[in-house]
Amino acid sequence: MTSAILSAINLLTKPLGEKSVRDAQCSQQEAFLAVLKANRDLLLLQLQRDSSFEEVKRLREEVMVTISWYSSETEDVTWGFVQECLLLLLTLARHLSVELERFKQTPAFSAAEQGTPEVAPPLPPDVLSVSHQKSLEAALQFVVSLGLCPYLAPGVGVPLGHRSAFGAMVETLIQGGEVAAVSHRLLTTTKVLLQFAEQSSLATLVFTRHLGCVIAALCQLGYRPHRAGSSGTEEEKELSAQERQTCKEALKNLFGKVYQPIIIKELLILQGGPKQSGTVGSSSGSGRRATLGSAPAWLRRLCGQLLSERLMQPNGVQAVVRAILEGGTGSESDWKKCEGVTKILLACPQQSPSADSYYRQVCPQILDLLHFEDKISAQQFQRVATRVTLLMAQEKPTFAQQYLLTPLLAPLHCCTVASNGSHTQTTVEEMELTRCVEDVYKIWVVGNSPSALLLQALEEVLPVIFTLFCFTKQNVSHLRAPCQEILLWYLNNTETSLALSTLRQLSGLQGQKNELAADSHFTPGSNGGARCSFRDSCSDEDDALYEKLSGEQWRLDCLMQLLVELKDSDLPGDFFLDLLQEMTSWAAAADEEENDVELDVSAMTLLEVEQQLLGRTERQGQRLALLQVLAVMVESLQHSLLLRKTTQVVDFMVSLLQRASMCLDQATVPSRGNPIESQTLSMGMSLVATLLSGPQLTAEDYSSMSRLIPSLEILSQKHSEVVIQELASNLRTVIATHGACWPENLTAASAQHPRNPEMKTKNKNAPFRKKQKIQTKENDSHTGPHPSPLDSNSPNKTHIRHSASSRGSAAGTTLEEGGRTSDPCTSNKPFSDWLLEACDPDIPTRAFALRVLTQKMQNRNMEALQDQEKVFMLFLENLEHEDSFIYLSAIRGLAALADSYPERILTRLLKDFQHGPSLSTSSKEHSLETRLKMGEVLMRASRAMGELAPHLGRPLVGIFLQGTRDSDQSIRASSLSNLGELCQKMDYALGPLAQELSCCLTALIKTEKEAEVRRAAVHVIALLLRGLCDKTTQVLSNVLLELYRALKWVVHSDVDDVAVLHAQLALEELDDVMRRFIFPEQKLEKKIVVLP
Repeated sequence: MTSAILSAINLLTKPLGEKSVRDAQCSQQEAFLAVLKANRDLLLLQLQRDSSFEEVKRLREEVMVTISWYSSETEDVTWGFVQECLLLLLTLARHLSVELERFKQTPAFSAAEQGTPEVAPPLPPDVLSVSHQKSLEAALQFVVSLGLCPYLAPGVGVPLGHRSAFGAMVETLIQGGEVAAVSHRLLTTTKVLLQFAEQSSLATLVFTRHLGCVIAALCQLGYRPHRAGSSGTEEEKELSAQERQTCKEALKNLFGKVYQPIIIKELLILQGGPKQSGTVGSSSGSGRRATLGSAPAWLRRLCGQLLSERLMQPNGVQAVVRAILEGGTGSESDWKKCEGVTKILLACPQQSPSADSYYRQVCPQILDLLHFEDKISAQQFQRVATRVTLLMAQEKPTFAQQYLLTPLLAPLHCCTVASNGSHTQTTVEEMELTRCVEDVYKIWVVGNSPSALLLQALEEVLPVIFTLFCFTKQNVSHLRAPCQEILLWYLNNTETSLALSTLRQLSGLQGQKNELAADSHFTPGSNGGARCSFRDSCSDEDDALYEKLSGEQWRLDCLMQLLVELKDSDLPGDFFLDLLQEMTSWAAAADEEENDVELDVSAMTLLEVEQQLLGRTERQGQRLALLQVLAVMVESLQHSLLLRKTTQVVDFMVSLLQRASMCLDQATVPSRGNPIESQTLSMGMSLVATLLSGPQLTAEDYSSMSRLIPSLEILSQKHSEVVIQELASNLRTVIATHGACWPENLTAASAQHPRNPEMKTKNKNAPFRKKQKIQTKENDSHTGPHPSPLDSNSPNKTHIRHSASSRGSAAGTTLEEGGRTSDPCTSNKPFSDWLLEACDPDIPTRAFALRVLTQKMQNRNMEALQDQEKVFMLFLENLEHEDSFIYLSAIRGLAALADSYPERILTRLLKDFQHGPSLSTSSKEHSLETRLKMGEVLMRASRAMGELAPHLGRPLVGIFLQGTRDSDQSIRASSLSNLGELCQKMDYALGPLAQELSCCLTALIKTEKEAEVRRAAVHVIALLLRGLCDKTTQVLSNVLLELYRALKWVVHSDVDDVAVLHAQLALEELDDVMRRFIFPEQKLEKKIVVLP
């Protein structure tokens, strides 16, 4: 039956044949009308004569009984054709609804009743084939083009003339004749289409192509105002109030069924383009208008109202954004669309009761745009949300603070002291905290549009973000980078005074307003983030104090790492100078307190005395904290970061000279004559002389340096040293005259402070250099010989170099007065004395002697080569020493001997490693420790073999393989470690040993009980693959599969996480090797062959 109805529809809409075209060639419009009339007559004739259409005829007549708009006597050919199409569409819809209801009432058959389980379940009757859908689409196209669009008022919807050439012809055809009852025909077509779309399968065909036309028709039927001055005949043709209300309800129901972004798109098209200044005329009867011409005023207002309703409903913001931005490519037009959407969301619609209610409803949806996980649409949504937040913060700060920033920063506010004043335990979960930090990063950092509101809102939660940053620096967390970028963004964009105040708060020098609650702390989250939870207070006071002090030190270290990132900013230098200035003021206050040490407690109450003492203690604590911050800054930050500009250097010198001037005011105190202060002052004034000697100093530079004149004048008059007095006077003269007067001795002073920072320690004044040299000699006589400066592991390396440079002359030489250099290997001490000192009970002396002997062996000293046996025995004896400084020096010496004389020394070392120490004085109780130390020697020797490893490594491999069967697990692990280091160097020499290595390693991996040994065995495979690299497939071709299976067994079966990690790393190495083997790198080469 469905096929019969669709056949009738196809008969009605079939195209015109060629013969009929020649018969009706009068004009295109006449030919089209002739086809419509011929097809309608043919359909009616077939319904009367053809027996296959009897059921269709019956259903058609039943439908005709229920409708009142059908008229068979109409003279309008197009409307008669549309009537037949509408009648057949209603017939099909009625038939499908009856069949579908019958299908639902029929019980479903089981697989057994259907015969075989492969039989598919029956399809519902409303499922149409592709050919049937094409027939319906053609009928719907005729209905919309002939019965709906021509009856729309001018400016309502997209004109037919701009859709296709056929549409232009239809538009001209219908406009050329007199059309009666336009509104009723439009109402009839629209109602039938809505009735036809009640079936879900049929609604898709209607709304995918003709939704805009249906919406335009409903808007015109329900909301078009009555035309003023119309005649009585025209008034009779207007719709009744009930019909208009029905259209309004139908439009509302339609909006509730269809996907909202599509509705919004159609409303935007229906709203039309901007208002045009003039009327767009038609050209030669075409009657074409602009594609998005100016819509009537009533329609523009209606579309604006409907769009506002779409926006203010749940998920309305998302629907608007999707409607405008979906399908974007990230081009410039997409940015313009984002700006347009931003302005739409920011403007409060007139239909809203109040601006407060509008923003209260819309702002949460704007924040939800930041949390989309779909990568395609997330970027556009985040762009819109960020832009709306930034503009709203500038134009409507009150609503932005209340409905955007406060909910967005709520998780961070929950962690602060202010929010926890009620002592209610509130836990901030990981997902909530992570989302908050990411949102702050997107809006503040990515948006990068600083405003007073954004900076103030971020300042309130900055202590919590900094605490979270310090926590992430202690472990691996994906929140570390966003927290760091947020902190750097604030410090770069806020005012300098606020940034300095923030740095004081973060460093602990100033009380924080919104710091993390004392009973709260961050803990690692399960997904790499963090969560804020409450913790129990520490009962032990010592532990609590240690935790507090270590936490403060860690915060300072993290703050210094932030300042290091501010490479292009003056903020680190300004903060440093601000602290120096505060230290100067503290020094002045301390001098005043020293003058009033004794308090007159006779006239004070106990409470006042306690307050005085507590205040003094608090001030001392603040001074200590200030000194700690300064010390950490000097140690962590380079001078080029602290003093980037000349003005900062001048500010530094102002602070330095002010402190020196205050010291001179207290000249009666005997402790003021400190040589360190005099030396610092001398270097500082040399720095000023260097600045003055620079080229092209401007008037602004001299103006900034003029602040040094008062302090220089005090120094030139009151300082005890004549050299500093003269230097201060000369500097004052040069600054005051702007360089017009330049004393001769000032050039020498500037030369003492070269611009190269590495030469600063060499240019010292003579009195202090002599005194320092005397002190150094006295220290040398008490502490004994120092380690060699050639030893990179020596802890006294820096001290030796500093002493050598301080003993040098002004030209920078490092020789001492007696002509002896600081290198002990070139000293005149006899070799026998070094041997004796190697047995000295004093640990530093013995360790230094052992290292000197090592260097002599490396340098091929003749006496050392002659007594190499004694040196070897000394190293073996000291290998059993308890102190790490001694036995590490012995390990280094034995490794050097093994490198120089491998065949003789390695044989003895292998024997001691296998069977224990062979010396008569060796302790059997510490035999295991000595063997492990010997294993360290062998590992260092294996690393140093280089290309000789294939020749010298065969005996070592055998001993190490035997060591894997030792009873002690430490020896087994040590043997495997040495085996891995050696196998990296042996290359093709491993071929004959590959099978033995494979058996040993796979057996240990699968049978060893100790996890440490299994880890070492897996690590040997990783080192083996890493060392062989591209040679793996050649050297290990016979055992590669066994090693691969062993690694996979570890990954799937081993309970030790570290062993599994080593196995995964080894599998990655093997994967890289096989990829390079299967897919070798393509090289573009030219081969030139010389023919004979």
